Amino acid sequence: MAVPSWPERLRAAGKTALVQDGKRKIHYLFEDGKEMAEEYDIKTGQLISRKWREKNTLGGTGKWQVEVGEPTSPLLGALESELITESSSNPIFMRKDTLSSFQWRIRNLPYPKEVYSVSVEEEQRCCVVRTTNKKIKAANSGDGDCKTQ
Repeated sequence: MAVPSWPERLRAAGKTALVQDGKRKIHYLFEDGKEMAEEYDIKTGQLISRKWREKNTLGGTGKWQVEVGEPTSPLLGALESELITESSSNPIFMRKDTLSSFQWRIRNLPYPKEVYSVSVEEEQRCCVVRTTNKKIKAANSGDGDCKTQ
């Protein structure tokens, strides 16, 4: 049995669409139970966010995994199942896709942008973000080869 291609999976998925707050929101429900939610800007047509969710081991709905866009912050006062979470002051890396480019955006940097320099390590296939005061803040990679330095 051949694995269906991505366009075939999209055509076969159940789709719901609506326009709200200047965004076109599309929800896909695939035959294997996975869900995908996308948001597009109405004026520009650019993809704002893409999230995935699949059933957990017991058949319940899992958490949304953000592929494109900014992760949604948990509601204040909501109980989290995790006892240890990362610091809210850590830099946040996110992807933004446009018609002409793929962009990586970094949020929550503590210093002015003039303090940072960005370089590309071609052999390791990663981008490295450094500060000029020798305190290296973060490194990011598309394939996971680079580590925080």
